[in-house]
Amino acid sequence: MGRRARASRDPVAGLARTLEAVTGQPITVEANSCFARYLDLLLLWNRAHRLTALDSADAIVRVLFEDSLLFFALLPPRPLRIVDIGAGAGIPGVPLRIVDPGIRLTLVESRRKRVSFLRTIKRELQLEDLEVVEGRAEAVWRQTIESEGEFDVAVARAVGPPAELIPVALRYLKPHGRFIASGPPADRLPGAARLPVNARWEIRDFPILRLKRAFLVATKED
Repeated sequence: MGRRARASRDPVAGLARTLEAVTGQPITVEANSCFARYLDLLLLWNRAHRLTALDSADAIVRVLFEDSLLFFALLPPRPLRIVDIGAGAGIPGVPLRIVDPGIRLTLVESRRKRVSFLRTIKRELQLEDLEVVEGRAEAVWRQTIESEGEFDVAVARAVGPPAELIPVALRYLKPHGRFIASGPPADRLPGAARLPVNARWEIRDFPILRLKRAFLVATKED
């Protein structure tokens, strides 16, 4: 009862446990403050612009913020240049950048209201090195790498048809760069035969959190 009450008063408190379970590192006071502000802005904008179907603070923290932190389990060593494809409300890229200043983040998003929200996040969270690119990922990749350079990692929260998503994401990457996307529940994964030869499903178990997550991982060849 007391634990639930504490979580209700401070929805972002559970992020510390998630981060430590995934990285072994504690959350900083600055990162915790950024998450609280991020949550407030997302709830405010969501009332008018429906950035997410989730409408409670606890659900946003659990389904969006905490799941974003699980991507740390697959990231290469820092420093990293990451592009978030179809960033939406900034998931998973913004939570990763909040926690890790060794990440330089670019968000690609086509919908105008979401772009406005992402630019507000950049300003309000004082993430000066964060870049926001407006446009469809398949249309703006060339201008993005011309201005930003090729990326080490591309991320996406939800997996569309891999045969469509992977080629778009790989355009943004340097040779041997990695694309990481969250997948469906592990028991509903499509067969590996349906993936391109340079892609695979990775199942990661987080026993402390009692979670198991599937990720789609693809590597850009030379």
